[in-house]
Formats: sequence, C-alpha cells, structure tokens
Amino acid sequence: MANERFDAQGWELTPESDLYPKQLLGMESPPPIIYGRGDPELLSTMCLGVVGARLATPYGLAVAEMAGRIAAESGITVVSGGARGCDASAARGALGAGGNTIVVAGTGADQVYPLRSRDVFEAAWSGRGAVISIEPWGTPPQPWAFPKRNVVIAGLSTAILVCEAGQRSGTTSTALAAIELGREVYAAPGSIYSPESTGANELIRDGAHIVCSESDLEMLISQDFGVLRLVREEIATPKGRLLSALTANPMRPDDLANYLGLDPIETVRILSDHEVAGLVTRMPDGRYAPTQDALLGRARIGGQYEA
Repeated sequence: MANERFDAQGWELTPESDLYPKQLLGMESPPPIIYGRGDPELLSTMCLGVVGARLATPYGLAVAEMAGRIAAESGITVVSGGARGCDASAARGALGAGGNTIVVAGTGADQVYPLRSRDVFEAAWSGRGAVISIEPWGTPPQPWAFPKRNVVIAGLSTAILVCEAGQRSGTTSTALAAIELGREVYAAPGSIYSPESTGANELIRDGAHIVCSESDLEMLISQDFGVLRLVREEIATPKGRLLSALTANPMRPDDLANYLGLDPIETVRILSDHEVAGLVTRMPDGRYAPTQDALLGRARIGGQYEA
C-alpha cells in the first residue's frame, strides 16, 4: 500500500493510498493528508453524516440519537464532528446499537475536543470507529479549522441529516457543503417559533428531504443507500396535553398555563412532578421541554405517561 503510514499512534493517508476514501477523491481539492486513529477501513464504508446544534434542545438530542441508532441497525457508519450536543448524541446512538462512528475532528486526530465527548473519541480510537483530521498531529482547536472539517464530513457522507440548527451555523454550513458536493440532505423539522430549528426548517423549505419520523429516515436510507434496517422497534412516546404542547414548542410555565388554560400554580406543580420523573427539563432560558429520554420513550411516571 503506497504512501501510507501506520504505527501505534495512528496513520496517515494520501490520495495515492489504497485506503484513502474514494468519496473524497471527487472533491475539487481532496485533502492532501488524512491523519487518523482507529479503523481506516471504515472511511470507505457507507456513511451517514449526522450534525446539529452544539447547544441542542432535548428534541435535537433525541433526533440525533435516533438517527445514530437507525444508521447502525442499517449497517451504516455515522459521521459527525464529535462536538457536544447533536454530534456526540448521534455517535453514542450508533455505538449503543453496536455500530461504528467516524469523528472528523477540527483539531489533530490525537486530541479530544471537546472534553465532554471523550467517550466518543475513545470508542472510535479503540476500533469501534475512527477519528480523522486534515490538521497535523497535536493541532489545538482553531476557528479556521472547523469550516474545513465540515466539508470533509459532507464529502465522506452519502447523505447528511440535520437534526437541529439555527441560522448561519456550522451545521448549516455542513449542509450547504453537502449540497455543493451533490450529497443528499435530510432535515428534522422544528417549531417555527423555535430559533434552534430555524436553519433546519429553511433547509426543508429549500428542498431538503423532511424527516418526520423513524419510518421517514428508514425510507430515505433504503432509497439512497440501498439497504434495509434490520431491527424495527416500536418506541412509546409521551402522551398528554402538557407534554404534547412542550414537544411542539418549549415554553415557560406562565405561557404553558395560558396555552393549556390551567392555573399557573397547578402548572408549576405538574412541571415539577414531570421534572422529578425525568419527563421534562428546564432549559437555560427558563423554558421547559420534554427530556431526551421522554422523547425516546425511556421515562415514565408510575409506569404510565400522565398529562
């Protein structure tokens, strides 16, 4: 294998290398060197890019985890930037389902950034994926490196799923790079009143494939990757007016009480009960939203969902 370097610390691939991913060779300027740790053969597998907001809501995190799980159950490698929020949630969803993940780092491939994603990086390094970079070993986080890595995420992927994104974000820049490279773009819709979903909603308006459910994502994967998901699992979702209202749009207690026609004090009590049960969480701006576990059917009150 020409122009490859392998040792205990990692490997380097050039466009002449046998293991250099063919998907990147079609780019106008393929990266001259890919630095990596983990399994380099995964770079040539079918890949779904899953990206989203770093400061994601529980909704965005749940969509990302669901996408990672479905990709893994379909035999597809999940590609992300390894960032906090949706990226890491997608990688964990894939790893938890027995799949693989590729992290395209904005640092050197031997660095962990951010630190809260260490579990994802270590799993990838250990052979359950790969961490790659187009920056030299030891490179610390640099603002100019992340837009370049977003193009590589798009280039490796047959399709990109945007889980949650505001306007003019790194997530939307990855989606735009995917469009320029002729990749498919999927997006999960959000409330028109949610600033966290503005970018994703605009992508849908401009032609991205809409993902409204697990079955939508399964269908798109079947269509674009030519594979079928091996496991189908029915997920129970929260029921009740309060949780339905918060799923549609995170709200502050007073706004929620007004929307539901409830007494404000009673609304606070119900929210408190739901928070203790792990069904809702208070966001930094004071709004409440269903938790990631609730959206994925993992949180209940007394064995049953309550309004």
